[in-house]
Amino acid sequence: MLSKILMPTDGSEIAQKAAKYGVDLAKQLNASVIIMSVIDHRFFVSRAVPAELTAMDMIEPIGDYLQEAAEKYTKDIVKLCEEKSVQSTVVIKTGHPVEEIIEEAEKSNAGLIVMGSHGQSALLAALLGSVTYGVLHKQTKIPVLLVKR
Repeated sequence: MLSKILMPTDGSEIAQKAAKYGVDLAKQLNASVIIMSVIDHRFFVSRAVPAELTAMDMIEPIGDYLQEAAEKYTKDIVKLCEEKSVQSTVVIKTGHPVEEIIEEAEKSNAGLIVMGSHGQSALLAALLGSVTYGVLHKQTKIPVLLVKR
């Protein structure tokens, strides 16, 4: 029986649409949801300015901003869960999104991952590093439900 659904979100419109599907499915199955946001650690590395020329105190405000953004869009999904009487927990991590999503799904014994897909081609996804593409092709036995635009 499916008792936990992991719903990664980046705050995008398609992620919000996927969250609605995930919450509705959880309601029907009497499952709980884990709302997850991953702050991509690559945002902390500037490609335009060499690290030795970058002020160290810039990292903290960027980190704070990304944390606040993640909290805001996970809070929107928590509200949706409350409206539907679905139990939810929020997990916000910093790291590589694909790795963190798979790790959390396995650690929390999620029976399903529900996430949005922007519908990029495999070549474009490989070039841009699509998180959805990475989760789909990572070695895991956890099924993934994709919600398209």
